[in-house]
Amino acid sequence: MRYVGLDVHKRLVQAHFCDEQGRMLQSMRFELTAASLSQFAHEHLGADCAVALEATTNSWAVVDILKSSCAKVVVSNPLKTKAIALSKHKSDKVDACMLAQLLRCDFLPLVWIPDVETRAARSLAERRTSLVRQATGVKTRIQSLLHERLIQTPFDPFTQRGRQWLQEVQLPARDRGELDTLLRILDAVASEQAKVTELVNADAYGREEVKLLMTLPGVGATIAQAMMAAIGDISRFESPMKLASYFGLIPSVHQSADRAYHGKITKQGNANVRWLLVEAAHHAGRHPGPLGHQFQRIARKKGVNVARVAIARKLAVLAWHLLTKGEPYRYASPVATEKKLADLRRSQHVLHPPHLGNRGSHWGHSTRVRKSLATVLATEELPPPTPPAPAEVRVFAPLGTTALLENLAREQRLEVPHRARSRRTSKR
Repeated sequence: MRYVGLDVHKRLVQAHFCDEQGRMLQSMRFELTAASLSQFAHEHLGADCAVALEATTNSWAVVDILKSSCAKVVVSNPLKTKAIALSKHKSDKVDACMLAQLLRCDFLPLVWIPDVETRAARSLAERRTSLVRQATGVKTRIQSLLHERLIQTPFDPFTQRGRQWLQEVQLPARDRGELDTLLRILDAVASEQAKVTELVNADAYGREEVKLLMTLPGVGATIAQAMMAAIGDISRFESPMKLASYFGLIPSVHQSADRAYHGKITKQGNANVRWLLVEAAHHAGRHPGPLGHQFQRIARKKGVNVARVAIARKLAVLAWHLLTKGEPYRYASPVATEKKLADLRRSQHVLHPPHLGNRGSHWGHSTRVRKSLATVLATEELPPPTPPAPAEVRVFAPLGTTALLENLAREQRLEVPHRARSRRTSKR
């Protein structure tokens, strides 16, 4: 078996070959183009080769070209390859040699190689997030421009009424020109954002995993699609904490002997999904179920920002359970869940679920009949919520989630403890 280490740069590649005993067989350097990489794979690789490279911007394109010419291709995590990162003598040849040697000894910390569909979904989610942040930057600049002139906005300047006010506000010629430019940029970004959102909804529609995640409070189609794009195959995460760690939402730990320090979250992982989960946690904090109660309790002790991050981690943990067990969130709000799933369906110009025929509700008309969560999920052909364990009912009974437990009892014919039925809280 031959082991090959590739130190890949933007324009150059350094390759190192070694045998099973670690002896160097060959070392070469060539330009990084699709043609030169294909020629290298055809002339120097074979069925007896295993190739390793570090994760970079162009690593997936390199993997697609090499995977058909060798036994296997692996991608290592550069943050965990300490033998290279902490080396005193660091060069391209040393890095390529170290990759080959670590691969030979099976010491490389590997990353999961996503398929083509998952990469496309990730690119789509990141493109939408980039447009949202661009729009936020333009809005911030417009508000800063008004503050420089000591102009107070009587209402939200980015609503339809506010845009009309921005067109009529009196400004010097220079500032008027800058404001008009920013408004045109904002309109262009909003138009592109609407197009990308349609693509996101099309990718999310018809996927049961996305609909299961949408039962979580604050998680809509865009957040659920981004989470599934980042997760890919849920079976590669052994526990819910592994998924939370993948999103960088677990606290950092420094432990030595009998002392341990738990600091801020690691922030090592998918930054896009981490940001989206924190945004979702803001809405989940108003949920009448356990998540809302936890948000209020943590916010009173440690502040709103800490509470948002804590609930974001809870959402990641719940997402692992939903996807692993294939069941919806038990404490989902029927009204909010029905609206989110109906909006996703209508975005694809489907007025009612196909399996219901013409019996479904028409576009733009909502029924006044209060539906249970099981009925809402059955409309979208999703599995019903599973009943909570008796221990779970006893834990949530003193938390003030009385109405939620009673609704579950009516829907699933559960026996709720008497103290849960009689307890009433004065706080929302």
